[in-house]
Amino acid sequence: MARKLAAGNWKMNGLRSALAEAKTLADMFPAPSVDILLCPPATLLSGMAEMLSGTSVEVGGQDCHTAASGAHTGDISAAMLADAGAGYVILGHSERRADHGETDHLVSLKTTAALAAGLVPIVCVGETFAQREAGETLGIIRAQLSGSLPEDCDPARLVIAYEPVWAIGSGKTPTLAQIAEVHDDMRATLSARFGDAAADIPLLYGGSVKPGNAMEIFDTSNVDGALVGGASLKAADFSGIVKALEEA
Repeated sequence: MARKLAAGNWKMNGLRSALAEAKTLADMFPAPSVDILLCPPATLLSGMAEMLSGTSVEVGGQDCHTAASGAHTGDISAAMLADAGAGYVILGHSERRADHGETDHLVSLKTTAALAAGLVPIVCVGETFAQREAGETLGIIRAQLSGSLPEDCDPARLVIAYEPVWAIGSGKTPTLAQIAEVHDDMRATLSARFGDAAADIPLLYGGSVKPGNAMEIFDTSNVDGALVGGASLKAADFSGIVKALEEA
């Protein structure tokens, strides 16, 4: 059975003063029954890792380059993230796919780099509203899973996040039945590839998750946690989601 994970993606938000929210969150959960992760912007990564050292809250990055080092101005390697204190990295987020033209193949290469650096990749998949309206959701998700996970991917060090593009930051969420349909299909797709090991891969849902809707989402089939955006910036908001996951 997959370990439950509440992951917060701060995106391009937060100055050093925001680190106090991370410390507050850690103080609220000295011994949680689920895993808690915050992925701040790169400028805050080492500071957050130092502040949260010895606490229950882990730290991750939001992206990494495919190469371990080299002439890639402005980019950050997986090894650099690990050196700064990260244990995870978000890859293939819809904002990266849309804003930076990231393909499944590129995400696969980044996943390989993350695994080589000892990080746990959180590989994101999700359909647009047009694709859902056209009835293409499951086909899109299967294709993204196939193309974004490298051949030699270790299922024991992998997290998948389903984020319908149209629900991110919009306040809209799919129905519980729609979430269950996708998560059940992802588990079946991963089982066909990885066998029994697929049962231990955490499947997160992301897309306008809030304290008010978290419990019913976490009670949905094959949902092992959440990848949370805006609601993870404040400990008061994110703590409600973590508590809901603990109770689910």
